[in-house]
Amino acid sequence: MKIYTKTGDRGQTDLLGGIRVNKDDIRVDAYGTFDEVNSFIGLLRAKMDPQHDWQEKLHQIQVELMNTMSHLATPSEFKEKNTMPLPEGMDKFCEEWIDDIESKLSTRSDHFILPGGNEVSALCHVVRSQLRKGERKLTSLHRAFPVDRSILFFINRLSDLFFSLSRAAMEEAHLPEERWKAFLYKRNKK
Repeated sequence: MKIYTKTGDRGQTDLLGGIRVNKDDIRVDAYGTFDEVNSFIGLLRAKMDPQHDWQEKLHQIQVELMNTMSHLATPSEFKEKNTMPLPEGMDKFCEEWIDDIESKLSTRSDHFILPGGNEVSALCHVVRSQLRKGERKLTSLHRAFPVDRSILFFINRLSDLFFSLSRAAMEEAHLPEERWKAFLYKRNKK
């Protein structure tokens, strides 16, 4: 079987169920953004030692992103044909990992951080910002075609997770964070 089909040569692609849509369709745009996210997570994993503590959890996130993309590519009339699991409980998975990371860091998370520092931290910020972009597209998609809540929760928590991972990478490398400005909601509580 050849990798190319030529069926997309005129700017259309298939959703699950065989429905043809334009390649800039809201669904394709949303799952395409999460495909970019998944690729950057793959690059992040490739930059880390294969035995790094994060590898297994990042792999799990990549699998869940693939499942999520399959649901975003499934029109509601074909929902029952999609056998991929929804990311139920992945928001809690992310929250627990965030809480664990933050409990081990020497400083509180109360500032916006300039991306950079080292390659792993910078890649975590790339993933975080791509997730925020995907979340914006997901919100538009959800207005037009309701998306399962587990997907919305998972994607929202993932961007927070990658912020915490970026901070952990900096601390692991004994590098100072470049703080920009205190979070407004935390500044107002003081």
